[in-house]
This record gives sequence, structure tokens and C-alpha cells, in this order.
Amino acid sequence: MGLLVNIITANEDEIDAIGASEHPAEEWSGIEAREIDSEKLATLHCLLTDDDLEQAQSAYEPVFVAEDEGVLVLRIPDKIAGKLALLEEEALELVGEELAATEAFEIHGWAVEEVQALVVELGELARLAESQGQVMFVWMHPLRT
Repeated sequence: MGLLVNIITANEDEIDAIGASEHPAEEWSGIEAREIDSEKLATLHCLLTDDDLEQAQSAYEPVFVAEDEGVLVLRIPDKIAGKLALLEEEALELVGEELAATEAFEIHGWAVEEVQALVVELGELARLAESQGQVMFVWMHPLRT
């Protein structure tokens, strides 16, 4: 079973609408990314902060759960979005290179270039969220095979 993921910017009070959406990246500014789960997000979190993995994982508890469909919505912490927004593209690519070397990404066979592109996109999205006074959310939907 795969995981369809949309990472978007939205207003804090739009959590329920995001959770009810079938494709949030079409309704809000965002990107589509397969197989980005809370472990990968927590790993990125650790690279951007001094937090250990346990602290980072606790920051990605779902803010919305639709058990019947398996949809989860997570909120990316402001400090992570802020750090992503501050980094220039070259620095984001370095973070992506380091992230690609972690077990969370290596085990799933992610190419360094793919991870770098994802981190650069996250940086752009974080800057957009900051400029619009919004926050970043991660919408996850399991794909049934």
C-alpha cells in the first residue's frame, strides 16, 4: 500500500476542509509527494534543529483524522517552516543531500536529486506560507492496491 501526500499552505482554521479534500494541492498552494510519511518529516526536522528523533516525531501528531478513509492531516511546526523559508536554494540542496543519506530515504531508494528537489520545493512553499501568513500542512491518504 502506497501513500499519496499533498503538502500545502493554508490558514490554520482550514484543517477540516483540508481533511475533507480529495486533492488539497489542487485547492490550495502546494505540492504532491508520494511516500512522505511522518518518519521522513521527523528526519528532516532533526536535520534542521537540535531536536532528537523522539522529540521530532512528537511534533507530527495528526491534527485531523478521517478513519473511514484513512486520511491524516499533519501540521508542519512553525519553526521548521521558518527554517525552510530562510534557507537559500543552495543550502536547501545541501540539506536534501544530507537527508537522502538517512535511513528513512535510503531504505526506499530515493535518489539524491529527488530528495534535493523535494527540499527545495518545501523551501519555496515555506516562503509562500510565510508571505501569506499561512501554515504548512501535510495531507496523507493511503493508496489501496
